[in-house]
Amino acid sequence: MKWWFRQQLHIQIFICIIIGVGLGFILGPKATLLKPIGDMFIRLLKMLIVPLTFFTLISGMTKMESLRSLRSVGGMTIFYYAASSLVSAVIGVVIALIFMPGKNAQGLLSSGVEIEPSHYNFVESIVEWIPINPIEAMVTTNMLQIIFFSIIVGIGILALEKRAKNLVTLINEGADLMIKITEFVMKASPYGILALIANMVGTLVTKILSEVGLFILADTTAIIIILAIVYPIVIKKWGKLSVMRFYRNISPAMLVAASTTSSSATLPEAMRVAHSNLGASEKIYGFTLPLGATVNMNGMAAAIGIIAVFAANLYNMPITSSNILQFIFLGLVLSIGTAGIKGAGIVMATILLQTMNLPLTLVPVLAAIWPLIDIAHTTCNVTGDLVGTAVISSRLNDMDRDVFSGVKG
Repeated sequence: MKWWFRQQLHIQIFICIIIGVGLGFILGPKATLLKPIGDMFIRLLKMLIVPLTFFTLISGMTKMESLRSLRSVGGMTIFYYAASSLVSAVIGVVIALIFMPGKNAQGLLSSGVEIEPSHYNFVESIVEWIPINPIEAMVTTNMLQIIFFSIIVGIGILALEKRAKNLVTLINEGADLMIKITEFVMKASPYGILALIANMVGTLVTKILSEVGLFILADTTAIIIILAIVYPIVIKKWGKLSVMRFYRNISPAMLVAASTTSSSATLPEAMRVAHSNLGASEKIYGFTLPLGATVNMNGMAAAIGIIAVFAANLYNMPITSSNILQFIFLGLVLSIGTAGIKGAGIVMATILLQTMNLPLTLVPVLAAIWPLIDIAHTTCNVTGDLVGTAVISSRLNDMDRDVFSGVKG
């Protein structure tokens, strides 16, 4: 036991993942007996999300010297998130056009189907970001509205300058409190993750049709390209950082992301990694990571494009140049609106099919394989948030490079 408690958190998590996989194979469907342990861990993480996001986002903003400094960090963050999501959506569509999942079953789901028009209104979605009641947004865990309100509060505090001195102290102490509670919760993470992995492996459907298998292959390929090519280029060219060192530093957060399949649930660990392993300052990661956990879903952006091509083939919908542009646009827009929680991608896939004026008969198929493909999606999402945090910190000369390089930590 002494040996176990001396190990670093990410080593404990990795060992528990291996044990969880083994238990899943041994117990099979009986692995659901461990599900309550995993559910309790997820609930603990969800307990942190709203107060952690609210306090740390505002705290990060108040640590900036002025509104001018906020414009600098905020502008770079928003540009990076939008650009990376757009590139991911393009990659998803291109890979899907190469693999063409569903082509050998073209028109399988289109027979005798009456399609009623239904459209996703982007403008209305933007309007919904503004909360009528911030308390209601917190109660319902509407993260986009919470983030919008937090940003407004942060801007107001910066505008008040010295008059908000006591309020700034309260916000900073609240952020410190939530980070300390997060540390307590994360000590239990290896055991919760073990239960989640065992349950997933024990209940996973093994018989998958060839076209669904091709879809999974296309989806995984797109994610690998983003992780192995796009992110390293950004880290090396714009961040002037070591790619290998970066991935080594963020590996604990990647493991948590892969096992929880929730960007929001991974937020506490991502913030710890940004501070302790990357050397980013709180005023940077306190802004970029809570925002990224909600709006920067590069894995989902790629998946939307692949689902669109997959559905078009299954429903015998022609894939024209205008449709391809629409798929890319939807990948960008719907990924921004995807909540960073388990299963949220299924909701976005439903909206995608409605936007494409297609029936929802494909949704159960996607729901069946989502636990499998969402592992890569969430890992890609969280990695993208940390890439942006590291690059912005580096470009603004606000990174402790001794921490990043491992000289101190």
